[in-house]
Amino acid sequence: MNSIRTTCPYCGVGCGLQMDSKSSELLGDTQHPANGGRLCVKGSALAETLGSQSRLLQPRVDGLLASWDHATSEVAKRLEKTLKRYGPESVAFYVSGQLLTEDYYVANKLIKGFLGSANIDTNSRLCMSTAVAAHKRVFGSDTVPGCYEDLELADLVVLTGSNMAWTHPVVFQRLMAAKQQRPEMTIVVIDPRRTVTAEQADLHLQIAPGSDVWLFDGLLAYLGTHDALDRQYIDQHTNGMDDMIAASQARSGNLGEIAGRCGLTAEELAAFYQKFAQTQSTVTVFSQGINQSAHGVDQASLILYCHLVTGRVGKPGSSPFSITGQPNAMGGREVGGLANMLAAHMDIDNTEHRALVGEFWRSDKLPEKPGLKAVDMFRAVADGKIKFIWIMATNPVVSLPESDTIIRALAGCDHVVVSDCVADTDTLRLAHIQLPAAAWGEKNGTVTNSERCISRQRAFLPLSGQALPDWQIISRVAEKLGYGHAFDYHCAADIFREHAALSGHQNNGSRDFDIGALATLSNAEYDQLTPIQWPVPAHQASVFLTQLQGTSRMLADGRFFTRDGRANVVPVNIPATLDVTDVDFPFVLNTGRIRDQWHTMTRTGLSSRLQRHISEPFVELNPEDMAELNITDGAIVRVSSAQGNCVVRARPQPGQKAGSAFMPIHWNDCFASQARVGALAPSRVDPFSGQPAFKQIPVMLQAVEVDWYALLITRTEQPLPENKYWSRRQMGDWQVVTLAGTEPVSMNTCRTLWGEHVTAWTEVEDDDGEHLRLLGTGENGAQLWFAKAPQPPQIDESWLLDALLAEDAAATSMSMPALLLGIPADQSAQQAGPLVCSCHNVYQSTVMAAIDAGCDEVEKVGSCCRAGTNCGSCIPEIKRLLAENQPAEAEEAVCCH
Repeated sequence: MNSIRTTCPYCGVGCGLQMDSKSSELLGDTQHPANGGRLCVKGSALAETLGSQSRLLQPRVDGLLASWDHATSEVAKRLEKTLKRYGPESVAFYVSGQLLTEDYYVANKLIKGFLGSANIDTNSRLCMSTAVAAHKRVFGSDTVPGCYEDLELADLVVLTGSNMAWTHPVVFQRLMAAKQQRPEMTIVVIDPRRTVTAEQADLHLQIAPGSDVWLFDGLLAYLGTHDALDRQYIDQHTNGMDDMIAASQARSGNLGEIAGRCGLTAEELAAFYQKFAQTQSTVTVFSQGINQSAHGVDQASLILYCHLVTGRVGKPGSSPFSITGQPNAMGGREVGGLANMLAAHMDIDNTEHRALVGEFWRSDKLPEKPGLKAVDMFRAVADGKIKFIWIMATNPVVSLPESDTIIRALAGCDHVVVSDCVADTDTLRLAHIQLPAAAWGEKNGTVTNSERCISRQRAFLPLSGQALPDWQIISRVAEKLGYGHAFDYHCAADIFREHAALSGHQNNGSRDFDIGALATLSNAEYDQLTPIQWPVPAHQASVFLTQLQGTSRMLADGRFFTRDGRANVVPVNIPATLDVTDVDFPFVLNTGRIRDQWHTMTRTGLSSRLQRHISEPFVELNPEDMAELNITDGAIVRVSSAQGNCVVRARPQPGQKAGSAFMPIHWNDCFASQARVGALAPSRVDPFSGQPAFKQIPVMLQAVEVDWYALLITRTEQPLPENKYWSRRQMGDWQVVTLAGTEPVSMNTCRTLWGEHVTAWTEVEDDDGEHLRLLGTGENGAQLWFAKAPQPPQIDESWLLDALLAEDAAATSMSMPALLLGIPADQSAQQAGPLVCSCHNVYQSTVMAAIDAGCDEVEKVGSCCRAGTNCGSCIPEIKRLLAENQPAEAEEAVCCH
């Protein structure tokens, strides 16, 4: 074989990848149905994140290096001691959508099946549990009825609570390609922010934060009032829908009133409602903006109701579609990774399901009630009720709400075990036992993407150091506890076969998740498994084995997984007010992802390319709010809530509603001084799903007065002068740190801090000490570069990093003054400017050269310099540059690449 096919470890799109064994290149898999060879910028940069420099390579017990035998023995001993003294409810596992399905399955089997505790939850609780709860409430099962193709077939695509252009760029580009082929398709984006996704929509409903619940209740009322109902479908396939429609009409029937509540004009709202009512082929994609809400399950249910009353479920080009955030959020749901579920989409509080799973696992220890969901779990750690917690492949100190409380909780817990592949995370720092897990590229198993497609993730790298796959670590601990007979797995295929067999066990179509046809795969067939969408029930095994076909869509026949086969319509609770602000905290903070980073940056933070687009933590504000608060572009700002504080840079964004703000979730204590958004978020959760409300956090903002700004470029991590703000990023061989502060920083300060690694200094400092530039060299050339000024130092970073790498700076064309200034001596040389296209490393100056040469369309710019020709997430920026800079007169566009 010349290549190994695997799956991308980032978002829920589930793109296929190929590792070329000859060139060691990671490329998009042209045969994978999710992406057809296309990759986003993060996927394109994966090869840059595979180094072992940041890896956890050996077990540690109480700070000391240990063998695997000693480490797993200690985990088992401390676990056994806790169970004996305090009982099953005193132990907990907190797992992750970064685990493979096989890892997830083994963890769930151990704690629920053999330890007798249901206290296992996952970071998917923070992003997708609301969708799970809504699906189960209405459909009777956690069933996503549609598929990606539906976005291409629909006449109306509604994107709500999703900045898909940045968070799921490959699927978004599939949508935009379909739009280009069929311009009559309508795309509606519902979002309080004017995002890059909204910029490409036919209609952007810039609603008031959190008002989705009113908007969709109003839509249901409108459909009933205007007789846009599929009466036959309602009568045959739903229970209680007429009462639900009547309730919506009573409270949300006044279109003008609903528009006012949502912060829209009546004309905008009527245009959307009318389009939805008239368009049979409709897909509604919902994600974190719907899920991360204190009333998320109700508003997700309303989306499902709007599709049910129009009969638009499971049909080509017509479905509600929950799109997941993580690569295996769906796989974790399949094996019972949530505290209220059992494996194979069975329910822990269902007597029949418990008996079935207990019989299959040959265990009589299954708990009879759900365990603690994520927020309650860590609250129990803080209260001393949970004495032992095992955290796998996730970083809850950063991602959970009230994260300062999480730090204190873990610091006071008797036993904290962390399995991770990374040597330094905010959570790992608090672990008593650290277990090195296999990283992506070293793991074998499966993941399931947002459209129920199971794909193989195959190893193409050897295990680093003493790292082991998570399922092996868990199985070794199970063996130490005396349960080796139930965890005698020799490879991931063994686990997958058991998982598949359980899904089909006594199923006969009674449960949605059934991959029984895959339970007899040989090891070779498992290794060769191609992407397939579940369900693949055992009675279809012959079809599967000959045609390799799964199930693209579900529920099209109107039969749901409820007792009577009809969809349940449960009344919703519509809040009277959504305002969470007060005098002390007058702004509403929204949180989310940015284009080129992922989760807490443990992987993307290793790529220089991914650091260039947005390199520092920030808060995005409406320019009018910034002017009123006397905050300038790039100023250091304190963002405060009742729970904690963050200190970040301010960024103006005209598309941000006045009175609101936005911050990304990625930065943490390993990358910045004080930028954990979780420190700001209250533990306010949806009462049904337990999912935290990360989208409406009441905050205040205040400029932080600083006397100087500085930039430090260094080969190795160095101590920093006293400051009020810092953030760091890795740029190839160099670490780049931006700082700001008030305490004086002189040449003497720098010599004291960094003299150990420097043998010669070249510096320029003015008489009053406000401006300082220095270059420190050692035996191996330049060691560090530092600049301090009353305003952020302006340099050409790309040029300077290359210049510092020169073995003999004096022998280059750059003079020493140029090096100290950080700007090439040739002042006519154009600075690169901001990075626009991370996929092809195209800077703004190159795009501008293309525009000046006559490229007046995105496609022409792409032909000239390749910007926007891969994942397409930079296309909105290119469009903005085109709009702001009319191309110069030119007879013929000249390629600038």
